[in-house]
Amino acid sequence: IEWIEASSLNPTDDDEQVNKTSSWERLKECDGVVVPGGFGSRGMEGKISTIQFCRETGKPFLGICLGMQAAVIEYCRNKLGIEKAHSAEFFSDLVKDEEDAVIFMPEGDRERMGGTMRLGARETILKEGSIARSLYGKEKVMERHRHRYEVNPALVARLEEAGLQFSGRNTDASGERMEVVELSEKSHPYFVAAQFHPEFTSRPELPSPLFLGLLQACKTIIASDEV
Repeated sequence: IEWIEASSLNPTDDDEQVNKTSSWERLKECDGVVVPGGFGSRGMEGKISTIQFCRETGKPFLGICLGMQAAVIEYCRNKLGIEKAHSAEFFSDLVKDEEDAVIFMPEGDRERMGGTMRLGARETILKEGSIARSLYGKEKVMERHRHRYEVNPALVARLEEAGLQFSGRNTDASGERMEVVELSEKSHPYFVAAQFHPEFTSRPELPSPLFLGLLQACKTIIASDEV
């Protein structure tokens, strides 16, 4: 396993160029990539650049929580042409329902931080025919959450028209909370990201389906390269 600091992959960093180059070389040697969750803006551009690299080169990718949000931001920028797309967590002056690809959850409280996250197990409905549905083997799954921000539902239709499929959605009354995104297997070997945290319930002898899917995709590519 290669642990690569996301900030060393930031495309606009001119200092520590040697370290940056080394980090990219290490990334390119990986069979698959996980972009995990986190808090704060440090390394965010590196995560977005990493996801773009994985998407464009066909390298298996799994995004978790902030990793899913970064995947949506990357797609908005490079497929929808919204150059300043970002998260409202980091910028307050984004154009509403255009540049704010990720927004603060409506039921949240910006003034009070304690006990305001969306926490615990929540039900997600997986779309029939999707990679996620195939991996889990069932329509409804319970996965644990830990976040305050979410994908802006106002941009979902445009993103899906451009090829990014929201294959998992919440079962709350609104029906607008996005839980899983993916690219079709016709366009990418494995490009999947989830708002929830599959690592919270994954075990060595009972791995999360999303992690298992990532490893299976890596194995398939390695085997084909050896033929």
